[in-house]
Amino acid sequence: MVNVDTSAEALALAGENLALNGCAPQEMVAGDVFQVLRRYRREGRTFDLVILDPPKFAKSQAEVMDAARGYKDVNLSAMRLLRPGGVLITFSCSGLVSADLFQKIVFGASVDAGRDVQIVDRLAQGADHPVLLTFPESAYLKGFACRVW
Repeated sequence: MVNVDTSAEALALAGENLALNGCAPQEMVAGDVFQVLRRYRREGRTFDLVILDPPKFAKSQAEVMDAARGYKDVNLSAMRLLRPGGVLITFSCSGLVSADLFQKIVFGASVDAGRDVQIVDRLAQGADHPVLLTFPESAYLKGFACRVW
């Protein structure tokens, strides 16, 4: 297993948590996930499962298009690393990126990757993060569990 994060401190905490829970050590990689995923592709690495949980890409309406490009790029890179039948679990925590737009972004990545993708589950924030009807952006967390062929 590989855990990629820009924060060495976060990786160290993750390693401690894994050890406390009796889990096998992981390969901890401090770096930019966009660069790391591209490097893995050049190296010919493949995976059965990729989980993408990036930080908030859109903090304002003006950043939504750039966020969409970022989400597409990271999902495209992940799809290219998955073995046929592999699982992609992908998230967006940008409240300004709707679930519908996020699905379209993941679809666009699948087209560019030349991969068939099935959504096997739709994911969202837990009940401890309720959504205000007057503030639809409070439905900030959305995700998909996908089978990639």
